[in-house]
Amino acid sequence: MAALNPELLAILACPACEERPPLEQRGDYLVCAQCRRAYPIRDGIPTLLEEESLPLDSIPNDDAPPPLS
Repeated sequence: MAALNPELLAILACPACEERPPLEQRGDYLVCAQCRRAYPIRDGIPTLLEEESLPLDSIPNDDAPPPLS
């Protein structure tokens, strides 16, 4: 996972939300906290198409603690 250029990330907004909230990078996805969609980043290029988005709960969370055994 490579971090997107901060200047690019600062101008990207959620295409699904009317208010166009900013997106946050989480691993290989850009996430909208408002509508809880995750947009994939493929080969360093954000894919900001609603039909390509996933529910936020369905993407891997690298920050989550490991499951209890």
